[in-house]
Parts: sequence; C-alpha cells; structure tokens
Amino acid sequence: MKNDSKRTALETALAQIEKQCGKGSIMRLGQDMRMEVKSVPTGSLSL
Repeated sequence: MKNDSKRTALETALAQIEKQCGKGSIMRLGQDMRMEVKSVPTGSLSL
C-alpha cells in the first residue's frame, strides 16, 4: 500500500515536470528513452 502511494506520487510529479518543462526534461535512470535531436553538421572542430 505504501509503495503504491509513493509510485503514484512519483508518477504525478514526473508528469507535472514534463508538462512544465517539456518532454525529455526528466526521466528515470535506466529508462530506455531516445529522443530525435536535430543537428547541423558544420565540419568545424572548434564548435
């Protein structure tokens, strides 16, 4: 019972953070979540 309430509270907190800060802003360790990030190849090593 106690673990269920903790899990529910954690899920609620994670959902609120994602709503405020955007998807991928927070995730659990070990969670296999990959995001597609756009990039522009410049060829410059100093960037």
